[in-house]
Amino acid sequence: MARSKEFDRDAALAGALEVFWTKGYEGASTDDLLKGMKIGRQSMYDTFGDKQALFLESLRCYHKLDNKNFFDHLGGNPSPLDVLHGFLAIFTRRSAEENARGCMGINATTALGSAQPEVTALARGTATSVQTMLAGLVQAAKERGDLSKSVNATAAAGFLYATLQGLTVRAQAGASRDELAAVADFAIKALSAM
Repeated sequence: MARSKEFDRDAALAGALEVFWTKGYEGASTDDLLKGMKIGRQSMYDTFGDKQALFLESLRCYHKLDNKNFFDHLGGNPSPLDVLHGFLAIFTRRSAEENARGCMGINATTALGSAQPEVTALARGTATSVQTMLAGLVQAAKERGDLSKSVNATAAAGFLYATLQGLTVRAQAGASRDELAAVADFAIKALSAM
């Protein structure tokens, strides 16, 4: 008779995500993962498979969480432009330690994207969903009269997402909150001036 699992799978996956996010795929040893997941070696392999399968599941989990967490801080009923600004200014509200870890998705894509197509596919999927959401916000801002009717919502969404990615890397490289805030402010002003 098979033994039942004696650990919380979601908690173990969250532990693996933290290890991979902090150390990267190559830097995360099996011992690091076991310690972070608080499970034994056989349980890890039986439940998650090999290191690559565990990494990909962790990365999928990260992409879902990251998309959800972007707007948790806004609350209430902000205007579409306030939401867009909050999206870009998120790094000004994070600690230096959080910013230094960067985005697990960007870290994985730049380190492994050419070698692991699954990583690139996850990045593309996230880009598509985030840019669709951003385009909806741009369209809502146009309908409120906050942005010119001539603004192309799809192109604006691509610009905002690329700006966010640039801000992510700048934050990871140690840019100050003032520098990051200035870029976020400038991007929204540039969009509003179109």
